[in-house]
Amino acid sequence: MIRVACFIDGFNLYHAVHDLRRNELKWLNLRKLMEHFIDPKIHEIVAIYYFSAFAEWLPEEVRRHRAYVEALKYFGVTPVMGRFKEKELSCNRCDHAWTGHEEKQSDVNIAIWMVREAFRNMYDEAFLVTQDSDLAPVLEFINEMPKKRRVKIIGPPARRHSKELYRLSAKQVKIQTIHLERSLLPEEIKDAKGNVIVKRPKEYDPPIS
Repeated sequence: MIRVACFIDGFNLYHAVHDLRRNELKWLNLRKLMEHFIDPKIHEIVAIYYFSAFAEWLPEEVRRHRAYVEALKYFGVTPVMGRFKEKELSCNRCDHAWTGHEEKQSDVNIAIWMVREAFRNMYDEAFLVTQDSDLAPVLEFINEMPKKRRVKIIGPPARRHSKELYRLSAKQVKIQTIHLERSLLPEEIKDAKGNVIVKRPKEYDPPIS
């Protein structure tokens, strides 16, 4: 079997789904989503890594995000969390200044984990879910390693492929809305005793038809 490890740029995927204006699609089972892109006769998903960060200054968003991360963990997804850094911003026209936030570490974390797991011989093929061309150097590095490993770029929905990633990858596919619709997490996630350990935030409830 071909061992597949999946590396998912959480914010890249989230913002693409957000732009679809269907909040219910954000309650997304990443394992089910990745299974749409394998042939179960020859592929085995051995690991799924989710890279993101909590926006701690936004309590409601963090509440939903933490619930989502707990749900992902239940289905065997490994979260790798970065952080946000405060950044002083200003308007060139009016000199108004304010404090913004910039997500840090996710790109570096993705690169480190892809290379580390390759050196540990933990996968034969990598699925990289992103359109961020900043990750091109890690693909170049993996392509130059003695043991050849394929990298498949899985593009977020309604986004163009990065030309740089396209050039360096073995294959490119696109997440379609139907993939998202068929990969949603259940409303409640229960442990072996039937206790609810994660409940879907109401903001992600499907629309009432």
